[in-house]
Amino acid sequence: MADWYEHPQYFDMLFRDETPVEVKFFEEAFKRYSKRKVRRVFEPGCGSGRLVVAMAAKGYDATGLDLSDAMLNYMRRKLKRRKLRATCVKGDMTHLEFDKPFDAAFCTYNTFRHLLTEKDAVAHLRSMANSIAPGGIYILGMHLVPEEDYEAVVERFKMRQGGTTLTTTISVPETDAKKRLETLRVKLKAVRASGETIRIQSEFPLRLYTPTQLKRLFKKVDDCFELAESFDFAYDIDDPLPFDKELLEALFILRRR
Repeated sequence: MADWYEHPQYFDMLFRDETPVEVKFFEEAFKRYSKRKVRRVFEPGCGSGRLVVAMAAKGYDATGLDLSDAMLNYMRRKLKRRKLRATCVKGDMTHLEFDKPFDAAFCTYNTFRHLLTEKDAVAHLRSMANSIAPGGIYILGMHLVPEEDYEAVVERFKMRQGGTTLTTTISVPETDAKKRLETLRVKLKAVRASGETIRIQSEFPLRLYTPTQLKRLFKKVDDCFELAESFDFAYDIDDPLPFDKELLEALFILRRR
């Protein structure tokens, strides 16, 4: 049983269909919510670099940061294969140091929830504020949990690409509401055209946020970020939604003060 992070191509494949939708939303958000022209963009926790590569292909000066050498190396190969340029940085999301500020940044699909403590979450947001120029925006997306008791769902996906069939199951085998942690289990089965089968399983903790808890977190950094607007994972720029208890697939546009 292999680890997900040892096979970035399947990580990339899993979110493939979301990439053009996200990129379109980003560009519309830049136009509507940034108070500065967006050229330099940044993704903390970029993983396989699918969004960094896509933004580089659009002509942006893109930078991606991650702790995984396998993910970063995959991104470098993908950039080289497509004859694109982007900056790949190995580093921690809580301590960011760049020579020049970015005009915009994005961090979607729960990457932020890998920061397991309030201290690290605040450190990340403040570090991001130091890395984004005034008037620039930070697009932050994550799943929130209901304020009341709930039962975690199991998600299953199946897709094909280049002769490979990928079957994915995502579940939550353990939740600790008091510690505000859940264990996410990802199982993938990749069947290649040759018939070779690769089975992958990864488990990792994620921090839990109810809407109320996330509002409290944003309040701690409201001296450097303002909440410009909120959306859901439909990525419909024309359909902003209130940040209330019903917003559980949440996408926020934070603007640097």
